[in-house]
Amino acid sequence: METLRIGCAAGFSGDRTDAAGPVVEALVAAGGPAALIFETLAERTLALAQLARRRDPSAGYEPLLDALLAPVLAPCLRHGIRIVGNFGAANPRGAALRIRALAHELGLAAPRIALIHGDDVSGPEHRDALARLLGASIAGREIVSANAYLGAEPIAQALRAGAQIVVAGRVADPSLAVGPALAHFGWAGDDWDRIARATMAGHLLECGAQVTGGYYADPGVKDVPGLARLGYPIAEIEADGTCVIGKPAGSGGIVDEHTVKEQLLYEVHDPRAYLTPDVVADIGAAEVQAIAADRVRLGGVRGHPRTGTLKVNVCFESGWLAEGEISYAGPRAEARARLAAQVLRERLAGLGALRADLIGVASIFGDDGGQWLAAVPPRDDVRDVRLRVALRHADRASAERLAREVTALYTCGPAGGGGVRTALRPTLGTVSCLLPREQVRAGFEMLD
Repeated sequence: METLRIGCAAGFSGDRTDAAGPVVEALVAAGGPAALIFETLAERTLALAQLARRRDPSAGYEPLLDALLAPVLAPCLRHGIRIVGNFGAANPRGAALRIRALAHELGLAAPRIALIHGDDVSGPEHRDALARLLGASIAGREIVSANAYLGAEPIAQALRAGAQIVVAGRVADPSLAVGPALAHFGWAGDDWDRIARATMAGHLLECGAQVTGGYYADPGVKDVPGLARLGYPIAEIEADGTCVIGKPAGSGGIVDEHTVKEQLLYEVHDPRAYLTPDVVADIGAAEVQAIAADRVRLGGVRGHPRTGTLKVNVCFESGWLAEGEISYAGPRAEARARLAAQVLRERLAGLGALRADLIGVASIFGDDGGQWLAAVPPRDDVRDVRLRVALRHADRASAERLAREVTALYTCGPAGGGGVRTALRPTLGTVSCLLPREQVRAGFEMLD
């Protein structure tokens, strides 16, 4: 069975839109069966997409869809490179319709597009189960979205049925790669070792340029060449599921044992039991070996039977987030910024915890209650400080008070404040649960 090459052209919503071109060129040059995946959903991206669809029923899919696909749609269709993406977000049908329209605008024949369905479990048929599983955490809440993490099987079914493009909403990130592998190699659904190996190949791909040196780079410690022109990753998957990770020739970045190991362990809670909808992957005995420049083989992955449940993320309306920033510079800048934070605490007392950060001094490891900032000793040598404050509140009018109070610091002191910016936006809360697999009916349909 021929090697299957899978390239990744996006690791999140908002990723670079020029990444796909070099990946597709490399897939075409290599020849043979290939797929291109776009991973554009984070845990809360889908809830934001649901809000967008509320405002406009035709929206709710990846906003950069045109920019991602337009440069590569023609060569992918011409060379038989299947496209698989979760860029459908909250509106897979809307995304599919837009892709079909884009193909027409580019003068291409209408592609065969499949829509994956079943991830949305926010409807009446699941409401009692979610209420029972989540209890008080969602009682009385306005649910924005509830989505189960689907696996690879419906993707594989769609590809076997002849889909050239598969549009999904919430599927597990590695499943975007496992689906094409299942369809290409014809593995049994309980071939746990092979599925686990393909899952970890998908895991290496799913964050795009993280595995090719992007998130790895740390100058002077972990130097990465050509960071401004990073190549996105390509996995070469064999019939036994093992893979080699590389990138387009001549592109920036690096693929070596270190970058692969960092991404292999990324977001893995238990290396011997990495839970996905398709399999429980075991990388306890995984082997990472550089076989050439920018080519690393992953082996030694084992698999165990998948669980009987699927993870579900439930997002709900949780009030408002107000933010404000103001800068202080010159002698005693930090002391003035701290005084401004104290003034705001007193002025907004009773509205809840006010988070105050001194950006560049004490912010990354801060806490929403502000206790950590109080424990950090002041410094006399800081001459440029940006104070950022934030407040959450269920009532919009109460949250809006923060913006007014930060703006008032211009003349109400301390001295020398400037560059005020404020923002107010609705917030979403997220809780998760495990829904019995049999209650989620996943599948696909062809557009028209």
